[in-house]
Amino acid sequence: MNHAIVIGASMAGLLSAAALHAKFARVTVLDRDAMPDDDEHRKGVGQSRHAHALLARGHEAVERLLPGITAELVAQGAITSDVQRNARHIHCGQRHARVESGMTGLLASRPMLEGQVRRRITALPGVRLLPDSVAAGLLVERDRVTGVRLAGGEPIPADLVVDASGRGSRTPFWLDELGIVPPAEEHVMLDVRYGTREFRRRPGDLDGDLIVVVAPTPDKPRGGVALAMEGDRWIVTLVGYGQAPGRSLAGFAEFAADLPALDLHRLISTAQPIGEPQVYRNPAGIRRRYERMTRFPDGLLVTGDAVCAFNPRYGQGMTVAALEALELLKTDLRPLPFFKRVAKVVDGPWQITVDDDVRLLHAASTLSLKKRLLNAYLERFHAAAAHDQELALRFQRVANLYAPPLSLITPGSLVRVLRNGSPRATSVPDPESVPREASERSTRST
Repeated sequence: MNHAIVIGASMAGLLSAAALHAKFARVTVLDRDAMPDDDEHRKGVGQSRHAHALLARGHEAVERLLPGITAELVAQGAITSDVQRNARHIHCGQRHARVESGMTGLLASRPMLEGQVRRRITALPGVRLLPDSVAAGLLVERDRVTGVRLAGGEPIPADLVVDASGRGSRTPFWLDELGIVPPAEEHVMLDVRYGTREFRRRPGDLDGDLIVVVAPTPDKPRGGVALAMEGDRWIVTLVGYGQAPGRSLAGFAEFAADLPALDLHRLISTAQPIGEPQVYRNPAGIRRRYERMTRFPDGLLVTGDAVCAFNPRYGQGMTVAALEALELLKTDLRPLPFFKRVAKVVDGPWQITVDDDVRLLHAASTLSLKKRLLNAYLERFHAAAAHDQELALRFQRVANLYAPPLSLITPGSLVRVLRNGSPRATSVPDPESVPREASERSTRST
């Protein structure tokens, strides 16, 4: 095949271009932004100033699409880390046991990660990136998309067009113009509000840990993460449902003091702040059900946030985009078979986010009996995972998209939860109150 067009130079668009390069002689990536020369934030990536990390499975997928990129990023200061060994995961107020998971995540700022991916993509023969270019419509002949029309009126013919333009995708409107009913949409109202600050990272911070995740609980619907990143920095993002941390350092620390654990508050209170605070708001998660359509024009595919825009608190977006890009390497690029494959990629992470957001946002009395039972089980699961390394590992396999959510309620998991997840169970100690060796012995002994 000769020419493919990708709309959007997001991570989804860039990784799609990497996959399409293996099948098309030419690939053109369009983006409305002017592309920065250096690794800088840009207007079209509204969340780039907040915490980003590639989940372990996403890290693998990006390395497969762009072999050697991990080494390139590490040479620039990115950090690879076992997702459980050097991390503090606190869920339902329980501090998960540590274990060598064998799953490696990648810690880097979004500008550096995207910048290096963009450099790799644009260095590929036959690939070109056109900044300041807006796809205003589709070229169509006999129910087949044959290219795009730019805002200035210029037509660009192509054998395949991939829309990776994000949650503001125009594809539903273009389908309507063609007389095709757009896909059904599912919305989860969130009103998630973020505040982010960077801090100087010093040897010995967090006793050498590189990741802190404190998940919200129904009684405290606020959480946060701290991630080590290049330049000896921490990036700390605090999140609340319908509430946000104050912009001042004191307000930021005060918000962190009311999280289900104090790890982030201690870090914020002792580390040197860098730069200005950043804020972000996400009103809703949205999923477009392209896989359920019965009519769709050939020559057009949709991927990334244009298919499903997750609650970014869970850190799944870049990983899902990378997994969807791998689907472009397969032989069958007809729209409906492609959308069915993408739906299988999206189903697990969408279920994780929706179920957890419902648990946080709705009073237990308003939930179905099935939901209440599941929530009660998950509370016991996390209590057990404070002592049981195998359960902590199983949770990380789900969180890193290697296993489906149902794997947490297999017979083997049920037995371990019943044995170790009594409501009277006491979580493993706060690592800042006891030496690391003693804390790890307490989890190994179970």
